[in-house]
Amino acid sequence: MQEKITNSEKSASTRRDFIKASAATAAGFMIVPRHVLGGKGFLAPSDKLVVAGVGVGGKGTSDLANFFKSGKADIGFLCDVDDRRSATSRESFPKAKYYKDWREMFEKESKSFDAVSVSTPDHTHAVVAMGAMQLGKHVYVQKPMTHDIYEARKLTEAAAKYKVVTQMGNQGSSGDGVRQLHEWYDAGIIGDVGEVFIWTNRPIWPQGIPWPTEKPPVPKELDWDLWLGTAPKKDYVDNLIPGSWRGWWDYGTGALGDLGCHLMEAPFRVLGLKYATDMQASVGSVFTAFGKRGIFPDSCPPSSHATLTFPKTAKTKGPVIMHWMDGGIKPERPEELGPNELFGDGNSGILFVGTKGKMMASEYAANPRLLPLSRMQEVKVKQKFARVPGSAEGHYAQWVEGCIAGYGKMELSSPFELAGPLTEAILGANLAIRGADMPKAREDGKGYTYPGSNMKMLWDAQNMKVTNYDEVNQFVRRNYREGWSLGV
Repeated sequence: MQEKITNSEKSASTRRDFIKASAATAAGFMIVPRHVLGGKGFLAPSDKLVVAGVGVGGKGTSDLANFFKSGKADIGFLCDVDDRRSATSRESFPKAKYYKDWREMFEKESKSFDAVSVSTPDHTHAVVAMGAMQLGKHVYVQKPMTHDIYEARKLTEAAAKYKVVTQMGNQGSSGDGVRQLHEWYDAGIIGDVGEVFIWTNRPIWPQGIPWPTEKPPVPKELDWDLWLGTAPKKDYVDNLIPGSWRGWWDYGTGALGDLGCHLMEAPFRVLGLKYATDMQASVGSVFTAFGKRGIFPDSCPPSSHATLTFPKTAKTKGPVIMHWMDGGIKPERPEELGPNELFGDGNSGILFVGTKGKMMASEYAANPRLLPLSRMQEVKVKQKFARVPGSAEGHYAQWVEGCIAGYGKMELSSPFELAGPLTEAILGANLAIRGADMPKAREDGKGYTYPGSNMKMLWDAQNMKVTNYDEVNQFVRRNYREGWSLGV
């Protein structure tokens, strides 16, 4: 159970309170925010990082708690469309000013905070993060970085343009596990890797279902129109909040969006991957009692197997094939693993297949192991990569420290220059999944075909499009609802 956090006498007040107190006690003397003294992204050495949280319920609650726990951040502002979900954060940070609309908060308070934490549903990550960066604010964005490939590319470019410190919320990238895997691979322990398998038990929410037909009243604590944000206008339905939105394409990115960043990051880092050249997928289907396949285009499928091909890198001798499996699908157990030995962590896992051996890890790349497990006693490799203080839990403090240090002054585990291409790969796999699950009416009017299910989709990374199946390119960049824009 998470401890309640309060701004006690031992914790620093927000910058606004500090300025007011200073003015009252010392006429003619004032400490001003660093960005006033030295431009955007500049924090006075005497200041703590003042963070504004957008989406402060659920994961947002723990994100803010972890920033505060670093001892170098104050939570100055809170924003959430749902008063029920935000209650814990408002109780934990009673001095923080509360808003429902992040745009109003940015307009009125931008001179009073230094950084923004974005923990909203996937479909609004990009607009909030872009708005913050355009104000010169450092940003921490929950995984996946964005809902669409186009958004990921534009946010990656914006981070460099506005010279702000960024971090995606895949905390395993700060863990010791991925660094151990990296050291084993660089030492040649498993040889050259040409294939990686990744799997998860997600989704653990409903998928492959029709949109509800009931139209219950909107809870009085929720601003439903603001929650919809960039997504198409729809009537409110129950049980979408807090977690079931992940299974609907308008808002979420399915199992890949939920755990892909935690599982695919290790192969990306270890093998030096960036943009895929092609992707393909097969999906699980729901059938009616009469044997007809259900058609639910708004909902992610109940299970999937997507395959991505990455070109040769400086770390590999040839292309790399990456398999993603969800919904209970797992790869074949490696022969080096004993019959009763745990495969991954039981629910999720990563398996590197090398020319000289194999290595495996759990979710977040935790608990890295060489196969067979007896090799763990035999192989000793010198540490090559510095560990992040606090390991995965240090991911939050690392971003805070990076913001205080300033753009380009400190190495971070998941800045947008790394998180952007990773997110694009994850969303590229989703393109293949959506393409495989996209029905096309037969010319004879007797049912549907699924041409994308039998296709290798060729990806032009530079131009962000599939070159041989144009139907899926509509998902590379969504059409936002009227009144919403990415601002680029």
